[in-house]
Amino acid sequence: MPLYSQDQINAIAARIKDVRFGMFTTLGDDYVPSSRPLAAQRIDNEGNLWFLVSDEAPFVEDVRQHPDVNVSFANPEQQIYLSLTGLAYLVRDSPHPTMLRVKIQTAEYWDASTSKMQQLVLLARSALSGRAPVEMGRHTTICL
Repeated sequence: MPLYSQDQINAIAARIKDVRFGMFTTLGDDYVPSSRPLAAQRIDNEGNLWFLVSDEAPFVEDVRQHPDVNVSFANPEQQIYLSLTGLAYLVRDSPHPTMLRVKIQTAEYWDASTSKMQQLVLLARSALSGRAPVEMGRHTTICL
């Protein structure tokens, strides 16, 4: 049974389709976050994000010990930013290449709805008025 509606899964997939790599963040034994770029393979109909990794990669032990992870994607050209949190699981098919599944629990994304020139004007107006800029874009959170 899907965790999200198909529309929500499609919204997440649409935002990462043009971004090949995400920054995959794990917690080490000392609970210090550590990140590395990983190529996302696909997002399935149940809201799982898949990666192909080596089970000999040093961060795999972090996943085993602390499965709570974050994966962030950025597409500055389209001004789209996405942060996913979830639980990571190793799914073995063969000895070393291993599928890593992230069962997404929360998706948070930002879409800039204004052009760079409009953003510059809004930031200048904000600086002059002393008020926070408004209408700089859209922020959405999808939670379970």
